[in-house]
Amino acid sequence: MLAEILRRQPASQERTAFAWSVAVGPALARVTAVDLDAGGVLRVHVRDARWARELERARDVVLTRLRMLLGDDHVIRMDVCVNP
Repeated sequence: MLAEILRRQPASQERTAFAWSVAVGPALARVTAVDLDAGGVLRVHVRDARWARELERARDVVLTRLRMLLGDDHVIRMDVCVNP
């Protein structure tokens, strides 16, 4: 039901951030920032390499959850960037 509601909303930074927080949970959502470009590339900005490693390990699960929430064609790839 949540996925249906999200998919009906217009694409926005807020929609992406909300879907991200649902997909990864509050701990990762607090230490990351995300932006989704028009080509479907989700850029995840993390504070340090430890969080980047966590996201790399969880990449498949996170992408599956985001695609379920936003639609299969909205998130093509996830890039993780360390920004101290």
